[in-house]
Amino acid sequence: MKRTVKAFAAAVVLAGSATLMAQSAPDIPFDSNADLLKTPVEGAGAIFVGEVGGVGQNSKGQIYVYTRTGHPYATLADNRTFERGGSRLLVFDRTGKFERELGQDVYGFNAAIGLRIDLQDNVWTIDEVASQIVKFDPEGRVLLVLGRKPEAIGVRPAGAGGGRGAGAEGGGGAAAAGRGAPGGAPAAGGRGGAPVEAAGGGRGGGRGPAGSGTPGSTFNRPTDVAWDKAGNIYIADGIGNTNRVEKFDKDGKYIKQWGSTGSENGQFNGVKSLAVDAQDNIYVADLGNKRIQVFDSDGNFKTSFGNVGNPLTMCITKGPTQYLYIAHSAELVDGMEEAAIYKVQLNGTVVGKFGTAGRQPKQFGLVNSIDCRNENELLVGEMANWRVQKVTLRAAR
Repeated sequence: MKRTVKAFAAAVVLAGSATLMAQSAPDIPFDSNADLLKTPVEGAGAIFVGEVGGVGQNSKGQIYVYTRTGHPYATLADNRTFERGGSRLLVFDRTGKFERELGQDVYGFNAAIGLRIDLQDNVWTIDEVASQIVKFDPEGRVLLVLGRKPEAIGVRPAGAGGGRGAGAEGGGGAAAAGRGAPGGAPAAGGRGGAPVEAAGGGRGGGRGPAGSGTPGSTFNRPTDVAWDKAGNIYIADGIGNTNRVEKFDKDGKYIKQWGSTGSENGQFNGVKSLAVDAQDNIYVADLGNKRIQVFDSDGNFKTSFGNVGNPLTMCITKGPTQYLYIAHSAELVDGMEEAAIYKVQLNGTVVGKFGTAGRQPKQFGLVNSIDCRNENELLVGEMANWRVQKVTLRAAR
């Protein structure tokens, strides 16, 4: 199936005033290895990295990449399309040498949108078309599945008001639209990236504010996962017909949710990424509203900040002093592109930024994933450039 990043770029156009604020951040010097991953490229065992949905590194230094590549399969029936095989989970050693593949032919591997590795080295994949989050142990065994793959992935135009036949539960054909926005932009968004809402925001409407969705593990194009100290699981469910964060216990039992569509505190316009600090504060990348919102672990709003452009993805460092790294990308009105990664204090103060838009080393094309276990060594996964760069920050002279 043909894939394009044009819909994603169009959905994250940056306003001029935000551009000026972003450009005022000081530049951080850095080095980059843009040829990090080395896969077999000859014979029947050839593997090519495609759009990088997620990248992460475990405590042993192994690098995991969830990428949109491989051989998708679609089985057609009278009124259903079953799809699988559109993404692969690849493992590399710390030097980037290919080791093995995990999860071959997993039912929920359709369109990679994220990957995270927890403190126990479990690997979590996030798939926006399957609308599932899958937890693997370090050996590749499935430990937990959150969400349910749609019974049908629509191949016909959705009728008015959506419906179960148009895509994932939640209506509107959002799951089918996921292929057109591989970087994770809200479906059919406008200049600000606003997602299209089904009436009522639930399963056909009438179940709470728009974007609040149905409580429980019925997701509509989820994008990220994070955990607090107790092991509770937080899911970003916000680029389909929902705009919310859901909380589960460590065993996957639903606890609560918060959020709906809008621009007020506690509302979202495209929930794209999550991070949790040492005090269990939850940081939410609110893409369409161009801001980061901060909540306590019960979902109570605490604060928000901007000045980081379009927050596509983020990660949080470990250690006594924590920082957020936040990726920004946009296609400007005159056709120019802009990209950067911001280093931000937890109170929202921008320390600096690095990188520009482009295809060369030290340039970025639709950064959809960042791993920052080490404050000064990052892994950066790019959708547009089909690669992972290893970035090393240097002290300013």
